[in-house]
Amino acid sequence: MIAIFYWIALFMTGLDQITKLIVRLNMQVGDTRPFRQGVLQFTYYQNSGAARSSFQGYGRLFGVIAVIFIVMVIYYRKKQTANRYWKDVGLAFLVAGAAGNGVERLLFGKVTDFLQFGSGQGIMNIADLSINVGVLVLFASEIVASIRTRAREKSLR
Repeated sequence: MIAIFYWIALFMTGLDQITKLIVRLNMQVGDTRPFRQGVLQFTYYQNSGAARSSFQGYGRLFGVIAVIFIVMVIYYRKKQTANRYWKDVGLAFLVAGAAGNGVERLLFGKVTDFLQFGSGQGIMNIADLSINVGVLVLFASEIVASIRTRAREKSLR
């Protein structure tokens, strides 16, 4: 159970860093390469801020925040004892996202974004997708846990 957390976090962080390196080596900032018309294109962008390019110029500060977040998650995980599997999966994706973007923020002061879906509203990377998956998994696991708790309480009445 503990291993799943580290495997997901390491794999997704590595995948994020490799894809960003490929983009940096093969594209110039501002380049766009269509992949599937209307579905996905690769557009190289460097974001020195947070989500949706807010707080530009604070990249390294967000890198420090990512490190603090990762430490807090690891501490939180040590305190958890029951029903951890899906929480570990969700937290692993969140940590991967924080680590993937945090590394670049600390090293370069900015993040490499390159995934542009649909109509082109926003550009992401694998770390951003990991954060989204982590939030969805944690949200779903809390809903399932809540339903199970209510069912148990109902059966005890």
